[in-house]
Amino acid sequence: MTQLPLQAVLFDMDGTLVDTERLWWEAVEGVAGRPLTEGDRPEVLGRPVEHTAHWLAVTTGRPAPGLAEALHREFADRVRADIVPRPGALALLDALAREGVPTALVTASPRAVADTVLDALGASRFAVTVTADDTEHTKPAPDPYLAACHALGVDPAACVAVEDTETGVTSAEAAGCTVLAVPSLAPIGTAPGRTVVPGLEGVTPGRLRSLLPHRLRVMSWNLWYGGTKVRDHRAKQLKVLTETDVDVVGLQETYGTAAEELAEALGWYHHRAGENLGIISRHPITAALGDPEVGFYGAAGVRIAVGVGVGVGADEGEGEGGGAVEVDVWTAHLDCAPYGPYEAAFDGLAADTLVAHEGARLTRLRDALRRIGPGPGGPVVLVGDFNSPSHLDRPDVAWPVTRAAEEAGFADSYREAHPDPVREPGHTWSPVHAEHEDGGGRPEPQDRIDFVLHRGLRVLDSRTHVTGSPRPWPDVEDNDWPSDHAAVITTFAVTVPEAAPVEAIAKPVGGGG
Repeated sequence: MTQLPLQAVLFDMDGTLVDTERLWWEAVEGVAGRPLTEGDRPEVLGRPVEHTAHWLAVTTGRPAPGLAEALHREFADRVRADIVPRPGALALLDALAREGVPTALVTASPRAVADTVLDALGASRFAVTVTADDTEHTKPAPDPYLAACHALGVDPAACVAVEDTETGVTSAEAAGCTVLAVPSLAPIGTAPGRTVVPGLEGVTPGRLRSLLPHRLRVMSWNLWYGGTKVRDHRAKQLKVLTETDVDVVGLQETYGTAAEELAEALGWYHHRAGENLGIISRHPITAALGDPEVGFYGAAGVRIAVGVGVGVGADEGEGEGGGAVEVDVWTAHLDCAPYGPYEAAFDGLAADTLVAHEGARLTRLRDALRRIGPGPGGPVVLVGDFNSPSHLDRPDVAWPVTRAAEEAGFADSYREAHPDPVREPGHTWSPVHAEHEDGGGRPEPQDRIDFVLHRGLRVLDSRTHVTGSPRPWPDVEDNDWPSDHAAVITTFAVTVPEAAPVEAIAKPVGGGG
């Protein structure tokens, strides 16, 4: 499995790199004219000056602008006189610089205060600085961290944010960053994708790299009669799988042996269910799920161990190896007739009739959802050719199949990555059918009917995939793309804990399941 590379480290300032939370607390006390209490903490720590000034204005009756000016002045005076880097902060910044890892300062303080601190720390230590003056919304909104990532040209998912308050942690996590929390005055709880340590002493670039999630790239692919409509289909399928660098593939229309043959050629694990469904995985398959004798239409699944044998923090003496996260992956193929887009485009059926005709598909999906079980639980991915449009794409019809999956807690990964169905329709049917195959010249309805749904994972990216420019039906035998569907590929982030590895029940070559 591939762990995301560390593209940048984004540092909060106050309380994280420099011991200013105490100075800010004292500045607020001075302006408020009274000692602060535990109950004041949410209005003071991790908040921009304007927020605290407004809060003081409400409680004291004094004008907020004057309070903001007083807070700026009091805090800046204290910073100039008494700034102290937190233990380990400068050593970590220097180590990152030696390894060429870009850093950014991301603070809810105004530019004037940040510049004062930068004079003490060394402004050259940071490639980018984002302050409260630089974005419309500051922490806890994700805007500051998104702005820093944009300025650096990096992916938030490949960045570690170092924060000391819940407000800052909320901001960084909302932006999609992994978080190292170093609480200063208030405790911070643990959560997935978040590590809490007492301080920065001993934290190294290697330690930060070890915190990043691993990549799990999942494909849904209808092979179209196993690919047999195209010459050299198996070699072309293998080329697609190799070039897309996927980790696990839910297959439909396997023609019986495709899953086993593809897995054997790749050295992967596999599971075959009936004559039509299969799953291949570079990660060990630890359990087979569902009915192995499923018919042509239906669903089947496996449990895979993501992270077996992956070293987490193994560099610089920081660990002996990683454990595994178990992810259930299901593949589904739902009945192809009656086909709603045809009934809408060619027959002009009304929305309620279209919905009523989805009964067979809805029944099969509900059976799959029953077998999968309710959440919350471990992560689950459900892929497949549903032969039905999504209610997220065609709001004029309440397409019940995808709605049922949503009601069961499954999110549509493609629509998470591409929320606008007009700008990014994501059509998967059909790259080889521009006209209806009856020869009448009617345009073929283009729709998104193949899906990668999930429950309990974080989407990094999702896209449709077709190799080359396929010739239209019926002149398809020399196409590089050996299917009549586009594939869907979604990249998820998976945080792998340190744990004991698990044993596969299916071996990579020649295994069954």
